Amino acid sequence: MRLLEWQSRELLEQAGIPVPGGRVAGSPEEAEAVVAELGRPCVLKAQVPIGGRGKAGGIRRVDSPQEAEKIAGELFQMKIRGFKVASLLVVAASEVGAEHYLGITVDRRRGVPVFIYSPSGGVDIEEAARSSPGSVHQQPVPVLEGLQPFRLRRLLASAPTPLKKDLARVARQLYSVFDRYEANLAEINPLAETSEGLLALDAKIVIDDDHRPGPQFEGLVEFAQDPLEAEAEAAGFSYVGLDGDVGVIGNGAGLVMATLDLVAAAGGSPANFLDIGGGARAERVRAAVELVRRSGKANVLFVNVFGGITRCDEVARGVIEGVSEHGSSLPVVVRLSGTNAAEGARALDEAGLVPVASMEDGATRAVALSRREA
Repeated sequence: MRLLEWQSRELLEQAGIPVPGGRVAGSPEEAEAVVAELGRPCVLKAQVPIGGRGKAGGIRRVDSPQEAEKIAGELFQMKIRGFKVASLLVVAASEVGAEHYLGITVDRRRGVPVFIYSPSGGVDIEEAARSSPGSVHQQPVPVLEGLQPFRLRRLLASAPTPLKKDLARVARQLYSVFDRYEANLAEINPLAETSEGLLALDAKIVIDDDHRPGPQFEGLVEFAQDPLEAEAEAAGFSYVGLDGDVGVIGNGAGLVMATLDLVAAAGGSPANFLDIGGGARAERVRAAVELVRRSGKANVLFVNVFGGITRCDEVARGVIEGVSEHGSSLPVVVRLSGTNAAEGARALDEAGLVPVASMEDGATRAVALSRREA
């Protein structure tokens, strides 16, 4: 369950984490009223369940109620990566001295939550880890042990000394949200230094769809479905958009999940989960390739198929057609095993798409291609 920013912000605020004043507006007139009420420059933030809103023009600063109504009218006409803007979060603008990143996610390899901190916030944390690995610090949190003080000291070792106490407090509060709501991800980016102290200027929380029932979840709903997920559902695919850059297609939920884990183990980040199901013919595979291509997230596509009732030669034909149909420059890595795998490999080879021998080799090559290292 991907929460909108205003929902995530409410959970942080309930946990005691400071956020800028503001509230949600459902129309330009409401946005104007909120800015008038706050009586200071504000930021209008389009509420869609994806990142990259700022680059898409979905976050705008305004200096007056009249300007707020005008800009809000423009934002309500927008679609951001397929999502219609139906609401805005209107918050007081803050004068920022420095920005930090603080987040918690699940480390699949170790099977534990892991805290991530960087003294450089406001940027893509994966890109920061690649370009300046020393600036991003990780600290696992064993479930049975909990968040111990020594782990916070390790996590925040590079933080400015005067801020360590306040950063540790926010980290404990963020962990309580992560734990209480059984989240897969809880992050604040940026966590900003302002004249009012540390403020969470943006928040993202993703709750595990298989969470245990509890009163804390009452009233929490997912407000929007990814248009591609809706399209995939109508086509009979199992598809979930993720935040990485390695597109993944497989047959069978278990195989696709294993493929996601292998991509993560190789140091990459999956862009999606896409299960084409059993017995898929070339047309179905071509449609799956097209779906991943149109998501705009994947830098590379990794197709991993074990052919039982699914014929690998049909999969190969579908991949070839899907890649060539629009003259796509998307690099493709294919691993085929099982029924007609030799025929499929031959077809791929003739089309200039060399198959890999194993899942592990495929994941490693896909991650390297996503980084333009291969």
